[in-house]
Amino acid sequence: MSTAAFRLAAIAVLLSAGTALAGPGGAGHGHGDETAYGKAGDPKKPARIVQVVMAERDGKMAFIPDRIEIRRGEQIRFQLRNNGELDHELVLATLEENLKHAVEMQKNPDMEHDDPNAKRLAPKKTGEIVWAFTKAGEFDFSCLIPGHREAGMTGKIIVK
Repeated sequence: MSTAAFRLAAIAVLLSAGTALAGPGGAGHGHGDETAYGKAGDPKKPARIVQVVMAERDGKMAFIPDRIEIRRGEQIRFQLRNNGELDHELVLATLEENLKHAVEMQKNPDMEHDDPNAKRLAPKKTGEIVWAFTKAGEFDFSCLIPGHREAGMTGKIIVK
């Protein structure tokens, strides 16, 4: 193999490894692949609607509701509304992934999420996430904007 061919092969390997590392579990930015907590839903298919409000109140930040029960195999259309005065986001993942991602957000506080499992909203705006819960377990949803999770913006999803 010539030196040039070897370099091209090495670059190809590095680029493909970078793509593989950027998938699900890589700070919650997976697209289309199944994760420990399910997969992106199909907006054309029926889904149960769950409304989630984001707000600040009495010095705390919150999701209302902060506990949601779901049947395994169910597709959910989360209708999100930011009733607060600050930007908020909902990031759906495992607790471990969200805690790890929160550390990254401390380093990059302007990182915005508009992934299948995450949505950031400006004050008084709405959005949605469609998600299929394919596995049973307890999962987390949090606002990972620095300081928001610590101020109470976290919730639990129980898939039975």
